[in-house]
Amino acid sequence: MRYPRLIIAFMIPLFLTGCASLNNTQQRALTGGAIGATGGAIIGATMGAPAVGAAIGGATGAAAGVIIPQLGHDAIRLLGGN
Repeated sequence: MRYPRLIIAFMIPLFLTGCASLNNTQQRALTGGAIGATGGAIIGATMGAPAVGAAIGGATGAAAGVIIPQLGHDAIRLLGGN
């Protein structure tokens, strides 16, 4: 049980370092996916399938992270803003 914790402790800094060069859209997709996967895993755990919940939540969160800000930009352009 000790080794998975050790592996996770070393992997977290690697993942965070890899996120430094992402553009805004990629950062929103990553953040939305992470939040969605967490929420989906929690909801899925109550239903007995946390992995399925995490997969569905992650995909939905990533899509929302990309689409929702774009909809806001389009609405501003339609209303005559910059």
